[in-house]
Amino acid sequence: MKRRVFLLFLAIIFVCFFAFDLQRYFTLDFVKTQLDTFRQYNQNQPMITALIYLVIYIISVTFSCPGAAVLTLLGGAIFGLWWGTVLVSIASTVGATFAFLGTRWLLGDYVREKWHQKWKEVELGFQKEGPFYLLTLRLIPIVPFFLVNILMGVTPIRWTSYVFFSWIGMLPGTMAYVNAGEQLSTLTSLRGILSPSFVGATIVLGLLPFLAKSVILGIKNRKLYAGFKKPKKFDFNMIVIGGGSAGLVTAYIAAAVKAKVALIEKHKMGGDCLNTGCVPSKALLRTAKFMAEIRSCQELGIKKVEAQFEFSDVMKRVHQLIAQIEPHDSVERYQGLGVDCIEGEAQIISPFEVRVNGKVLTTKNIVIATGAGPRIPAVPGLSDISYLTSENLWGLKELPKKLLVVGGGAIGCEMAQAFTLLGSEVTLVEGADRILQKEDPEVSDLIQSQFKKQGMDLKLGCRLVRFDPSSSSAILEDQQKKEISVAFDKVLIASGRKPRLTGFGLENLKFEMDKGELSLDPFLRTNYPNIFACGDVIGRYQFTHGAAHEAWFVAVNALFSPLKKFKLHYKAFPWVTYTLPEVARVGLNETEAKAQNLSYEVISYDLAELDRAITDSEAHGFVKVITPKGKDQILGVTIVGAHAGDMLPEFVLAMRWGLGLNKILSTVHPYPTLAEANKYVAGVWRKKHAPEKVLTWLEKVHRFRRQGL
Repeated sequence: MKRRVFLLFLAIIFVCFFAFDLQRYFTLDFVKTQLDTFRQYNQNQPMITALIYLVIYIISVTFSCPGAAVLTLLGGAIFGLWWGTVLVSIASTVGATFAFLGTRWLLGDYVREKWHQKWKEVELGFQKEGPFYLLTLRLIPIVPFFLVNILMGVTPIRWTSYVFFSWIGMLPGTMAYVNAGEQLSTLTSLRGILSPSFVGATIVLGLLPFLAKSVILGIKNRKLYAGFKKPKKFDFNMIVIGGGSAGLVTAYIAAAVKAKVALIEKHKMGGDCLNTGCVPSKALLRTAKFMAEIRSCQELGIKKVEAQFEFSDVMKRVHQLIAQIEPHDSVERYQGLGVDCIEGEAQIISPFEVRVNGKVLTTKNIVIATGAGPRIPAVPGLSDISYLTSENLWGLKELPKKLLVVGGGAIGCEMAQAFTLLGSEVTLVEGADRILQKEDPEVSDLIQSQFKKQGMDLKLGCRLVRFDPSSSSAILEDQQKKEISVAFDKVLIASGRKPRLTGFGLENLKFEMDKGELSLDPFLRTNYPNIFACGDVIGRYQFTHGAAHEAWFVAVNALFSPLKKFKLHYKAFPWVTYTLPEVARVGLNETEAKAQNLSYEVISYDLAELDRAITDSEAHGFVKVITPKGKDQILGVTIVGAHAGDMLPEFVLAMRWGLGLNKILSTVHPYPTLAEANKYVAGVWRKKHAPEKVLTWLEKVHRFRRQGL
């Protein structure tokens, strides 16, 4: 409401300004005719004159009224070069700051909500480069003064930086205008000041911050590379260290554009995804899902079904499926694509050299794609037991009778549920008060209720104190500081993953780090411009599809920079937790929307109402969409239900290309399918925003037409 009143006030000011022809007082002809009067008044009352001048100038700039250039000339004509420069510099900076803060107050929330997906990238960019952008715009006089105030107002640049760099950037132009103002009586137009030579000089001046930055960066790089001999000729355009998802995609793209690329893998091609992650875990979950279907056979009209299995056979199937998919990531395939695949341990010995199997290879670019490994908590007694992780879990031959799972994230939840459905007595320990912390609370509640129904024991809000190897038990501490003992046969540590940053020579170079992770620029370059990183090793979205996404940027930026390079983005980035039911996400959830103080709506559709979910006896879960208030733009979607991951891509596509819920509603969906839920949730939004006044009039029209007239 306050913003609307202020906007109305601004509108009135502008209307009055032009309606009463106030702009005539800000013309060169007017100030020239009144120049002697102004000078005489300044001689008699210098302090009052300066104060009046400051107030008029600040108001003019604050409300973006035309005439700042004329006022600046007038300052030089009345006060002289040095005193005039001081006054104009103060007034222009104060006025610009008021305009900047006013724009931020009026439009900041709107811009942040409308373009929230890009906001974090903009925010990060302006934290690093904002002052340079501002300084350049201020130094170039052909960029409208008021436009800079407005544009900067909607950016996340800090106001203190804005004030300082605005003042610095406006100073050269201010002095030029004030100096010209001393000869105001001889000026016939502003074009005399904005001569081609003056504009050209200030444009060059505007580029100085970036030129200076380039020089500083060049000096920094020269110092960074000092002591390393750059080869005159390289063996490879690119060497990729790590044969997981990120490394494979990077090498694939490089070979596809005919670059000479080497891929070094010390263990197994395919990395964690193929050998210890996505593939084996989903294979195990499929068997577990079958056991869940057997348990619920009566819902399908079948009185009784029995299943007998040996756990070793289940694990045998898992390894058979790995072997079946293995050729997709094999050495033979990638060599056929043109990649030099090398088995061995890579050692980076310089920014241009990698040693493997005793041989030194030279390369123009290096890509670090070494993945991540299990994060092992420092718990007393853990090192004295033979614990499991996502890496060695697949060597199990017998089903644990009692399995303790530490960690309530995606991996912990998926594996805890799988072993529960296969017959283990599973206890899941999570230090927080709910599992799946990245999701909304109702998501956690639904999955927790399923876990409990299936027989899992959840220890939430419990701290793992120690392990007692002698009794094969773990000691927990609940929120009331009461100790709880949990017996186990096996322990699975699933408390997150950490980047693999050791064992391949990073310590030989001075890499910049950020909270234990490689510090990367928006192009995924380390502080060595020819060394890139992608995949789980950078610690962002640790998913196979995230690694592949990052790999594209790395390959293109490494091979085609400086001719062409692209900033990494995660527009409409989706992920799925493969519990039963599944949890699928893209964009914001409600928790994140609240944290960002967005003005949003929640649109939900209960899958209990969906025909296909009912016929499949899977009528549980929901589709939840976050939109800006009053708009059908999709800010984020959470789906909980059977095959949620398969339902999500329609929303991912819509978000990526700016399609709203009305577009989904107007799209024909086959019946009966689970994907119809996407259309129905769009229908919920449409019904909520039905034009009530129009419908009231339509009702009257139809009533009238029923009269037979």
